[in-house]
Amino acid sequence: MEKIYLSDAGPKVSPAIYGFYRWYDEAGNSAATMERIINLCLELGINTFDHADIYGNYQCEELFGKAMRRKSFKRGDIVLFTKCGLVIPYPGQANVRIKHYDTSRKHILKSLENSLRRLKTDYIDIFLLNHFDPLANLEETALTLLQIKESGKVKNVGISNFSVFQHQLLSSYLKIPIVTNHIELNLLNTSALDNGQIDYIKQKYMRPLASAPLAEGRIASGKDIQAVRVRRALQEISPKYNADIESIAVAWLVKLGALPLIGTRSEQRIRNIANAFNIQLDSQDWYELYTASRRENHKQFVI
Repeated sequence: MEKIYLSDAGPKVSPAIYGFYRWYDEAGNSAATMERIINLCLELGINTFDHADIYGNYQCEELFGKAMRRKSFKRGDIVLFTKCGLVIPYPGQANVRIKHYDTSRKHILKSLENSLRRLKTDYIDIFLLNHFDPLANLEETALTLLQIKESGKVKNVGISNFSVFQHQLLSSYLKIPIVTNHIELNLLNTSALDNGQIDYIKQKYMRPLASAPLAEGRIASGKDIQAVRVRRALQEISPKYNADIESIAVAWLVKLGALPLIGTRSEQRIRNIANAFNIQLDSQDWYELYTASRRENHKQFVI
């Protein structure tokens, strides 16, 4: 995969990114699984990996760091994202009794140091705030983000799951650019096309980064009406491109300019996503799939 710029101010990344946001099953969170996934991604040209302090019940960063310490790959050959801000209860977090958000200076600095230690690296390519904290002192948050960037421990800053207004609000306090906003986007959830997220991301010269590109498997196996309808439309189109329906579903995102954020541990599903970049989806096929996704009571979307 040819590397592309994430934004006009951000680094080059692979056009597909692997994220560990679905690594919540401890039974599967092993060093062997981690290394297998990393090596498969690198084989396919995916060199960008997305972490958060909480992923895998606070284990994924450490597993990744151990894989890097074994020198399976070099730090300079990969791009690392990680994030903080979402705090969830876990046996190792005795002082956390409820899911909440925390983007205070103290929490950002502590999370960053922990991530650097667990990932066994001196810097993070992109450090993100994971959800907007309505209780945040935004002046303090913005100053902290600026300082960790100036320190060299963070090369760029980003956000995850921010609405347009939240994105604008944080930007108004920041003296440095936000280079990415991770949003959920797939053929079964196109709300980002309606609520202005896609438009604002593009206005800021960033590429939309689409989490759950295959709707956590619903596109292939979901039994709800929308999933069945979209799958039927994909199956009708697939012979034209000689491709798996999942590859076409991701090609739909790529046509929109989005970067898919892979979350599956299925090797075949990862390959299906990578194969999407070999598909040049026709514009009318794109709209046909969009229509299938949005149709309510047999009504098409209104232009």
